[in-house]
Amino acid sequence: MLISQIHRPDGSLAVVVREGSEAAEVKGATSTYDLASEAIASGRSLAEVINAHGLGAPVDLLRAAEEGRLALPITHPDLCHMHLTGTGLTHLGSASARDAMHAKLGGEETLTDSMKMFRMGLEGGRPALGSVGAQPEWFYKGNGHAAVAPGKPLEAPGFAEDGGEEPELAGIYLIAPDGTPCRVGWAVANEFSDHVTERVNYLWLAHSKLRQASFGPEILVGELPADVRGASRVIRAGKVIWEKPFLSGEANMSHTFANLEHHHFKYDVFRQPGDLHVHMFGTATLSFADGIKTEAGDTFEIEAAPFGLALRNTLAFAPAQPGALAVKAL
Repeated sequence: MLISQIHRPDGSLAVVVREGSEAAEVKGATSTYDLASEAIASGRSLAEVINAHGLGAPVDLLRAAEEGRLALPITHPDLCHMHLTGTGLTHLGSASARDAMHAKLGGEETLTDSMKMFRMGLEGGRPALGSVGAQPEWFYKGNGHAAVAPGKPLEAPGFAEDGGEEPELAGIYLIAPDGTPCRVGWAVANEFSDHVTERVNYLWLAHSKLRQASFGPEILVGELPADVRGASRVIRAGKVIWEKPFLSGEANMSHTFANLEHHHFKYDVFRQPGDLHVHMFGTATLSFADGIKTEAGDTFEIEAAPFGLALRNTLAFAPAQPGALAVKAL
């Protein structure tokens, strides 16, 4: 089952469910967030709640995408209670991509730290069920104000050195009233980052990650395939200038999802009732690692068969701000 949100022609929000090629609105659904909340409150699965609501008017998702009516597949009513986070060096090809990014540094210290983290995942990222394994690299991207709908531009700040795609899988989680993280489902995501800034010094990783991100357009509800195969592209002036397959799913990772979920939700601050989490699980594929320099107007396209429609966003840069930001004393 795939679930998404679109804006109707009159601007109102509709929740859409798709099985195969048939898509339809969920009757009486105000948002995906509310459906997930209903599932938690009633002790039912999200699929059971949707089936109880029933399906209404058919929806042409491709037309909605062409008309720019795709919304994020889930958001929080208060965007400050929606968290965008992620983990890195989690995939079996991650270390080679990271090393390629840092190759021009010429020093071994940064590479050694990256490889050490990668080895920790290889050696301890797949613990026995119920056990705790090695913790991964972790980063924070922002709250719901940094989440960009499919089809809308990903805007790099004016001070950014770069704006590059990172094709990833994201887990979507809603925290229950008792603090239990409840997984809504899975989506493809573009964990948009500044790779030039990161390359200067790996201690600037946090600066490079504080950017917008996009995910969807659809959420896969249910089990995630162990072997996920997709494609990532950069399109300029209607032509593909870079394309590469990306692999994800536990068959292609040095960590289990359970281990990565544990190391995110072990912190009390991330188990606040009602909060929504979009947690991105890393990648091994970057156009930047292959020498591509993205430009304003480029389109990022990320797709994988189990996740429905491709995720597309154009690249934009905010105007540079002159001088330093001033703080007003009260």
